[in-house]
Parts: sequence; structure tokens; C-alpha cells
Amino acid sequence: MTDDVTPNRRMVLVTGPAGAGRSSTLNVLEDAGFEAIDNIPMRMLRALLEAPGQLRPMALGVDLRNRDFSTDRVIELMSDMRSRPDVDIELLYLDCATNVLLRRFSETRRRHPMAATATPVEGIVREKELLEPVLALADVLIDTSELNVHQLRAEVERWFALDGEHHLSVSVQSFSYKRGLPRSADMVFDCRFLRNPYWEPSLRGMNGTQKEVADYVHADPLFESFAAQVNSLCQLILPACKTEGKSHISLAFGCTGGQHRSVTLAEHLAFKLSNDGWQVSIRHRELDRSKREETSR
Repeated sequence: MTDDVTPNRRMVLVTGPAGAGRSSTLNVLEDAGFEAIDNIPMRMLRALLEAPGQLRPMALGVDLRNRDFSTDRVIELMSDMRSRPDVDIELLYLDCATNVLLRRFSETRRRHPMAATATPVEGIVREKELLEPVLALADVLIDTSELNVHQLRAEVERWFALDGEHHLSVSVQSFSYKRGLPRSADMVFDCRFLRNPYWEPSLRGMNGTQKEVADYVHADPLFESFAAQVNSLCQLILPACKTEGKSHISLAFGCTGGQHRSVTLAEHLAFKLSNDGWQVSIRHRELDRSKREETSR
């Protein structure tokens, strides 16, 4: 005798700044078999889950043009949906550099939704600042700055294609403890015990993606043992998460400034996991924040 198990409803919430490619992404997801709905009022999202019918996966586009959109409402919704045993929800955040968004609005001659009486760049910067708390919740982050429509399709399909095989997507990120823990992290590793490149004047202005900093961190006597232990833990946990049916897991490394040690560890683990065949994305929260601030100046 076998037990009848009702499959969970898969839901992908697609958001990000206007012009980053939300509509194109929803089209890709619809082609991939998702029921795609754009600009649905957020108060109606829970009702969708209760509606009778097939358990088709859903892709829902939300942004500032939604009538009742607010960052607090998105955070509350994600928390509520993640606590439900019958729903597998993922937040796909589409990001894009400010100068690229400005060019896209100029080419289409569209008015930015947050710049009714201001310049487009002011609207873009204001929207990005407002969406910061939502960005911190992202399960999957896709930067569309340098992607054409074909590359965007390939990237979305890589993460969300319904090919009948269950995939576990792994997000590895670095962060600064000064700015708080990332909301979406499932596992956090503190690497502040490693020696800090910040105190080396020649390395202070560099980051952990650069060879000089990475070599300095790797040379710490504790690095190899720590990295090996983390990798072994991942090799134990990730297959179990996949077997359990999880669709994503977020691993985070933190250090004081989120610039050197945590970046190096995140790069190191992402490379290892990718070589082992896992579907990995990498994000450096503080470095990404610095880039956005530079492009908005």
C-alpha cells in the first residue's frame, strides 16, 4: 500500500527594478510551463494558492507598479510562504546597473514609474534604495546588465526549466557582519578568525576576488582546514537537501567588512561545488552594493 502524497505548489516571485527584464523573464517562465501572471495585486497571492485546479508552477511578477506593493509586504509574504509545508517559493531578483537602466529608458522613451516629476536617474536610484530589503531576500539573483534577450532566456532556463528532473540550486554569498546577516541564508560561516588583509596597506583597497588577497587568505594556517571542513559539510548536506525535495539552499560567509576573507571563502566554495556538478550562483553583497553606489554617482 502506498501513501498518496500531494506535491507542493512551486511559486517563483519575480521582481527587481523597472527595466531589468521582468516581463521578458515571465515570458521565458511561461514558455517553460509556468502559469505566469504579472502585476497581480499582492493581497490576491494567497488566494491563488487556495484556488482549485492543477498544481501548475506559478511565476508571479511584482514591482512598484503593483497597486499595493511595499517592501514590508513582500518580506511578510515570503516569510509566510516559506513557513507553509505545501508551498515551495523562490524569489528571483533581476538586477541591473543604473547606467544600463537609464539607457534602456532613454531608448524606449518610457517614463520611470518613480520619476513622475524627477529625472529618470533619480527614479532609478530611489527605486533601488527602496528594493534593498527585497534584494537581501533573493534566492536567485540575475544581473541583466550585460545580457541580451537570448542570454537572459538561457540564464532563466538554467535555474527554472521544468525538465522533469529535480534540481537543487545553491547560492553562495559573502557579507559584512556590520550590515547584518543576510535574511535568506540557510547556513552562515563566520570567517573573522582568519587573518585580515585589511591590515595590510597594499591589500586594503582590494577585494577577495583578486589573486593577491586570495593568496594572503589562503596562506593563513587555518584556511585549508576550515575550507575543507566546510566543503565536507556541504557534500553531506546538499545531497540530503536534494533528496528531501528542496529547490534551493543559501550558504553565506561573513567577515568584518565583507570585502576580503568572506569573499575569498565564497569564491573558493563556489568553485569547488561547481566542479562537483552543483548548480551554483555567487553573490558578494557588499561588493555589489559598492558597485551600485559607484554607478549611481
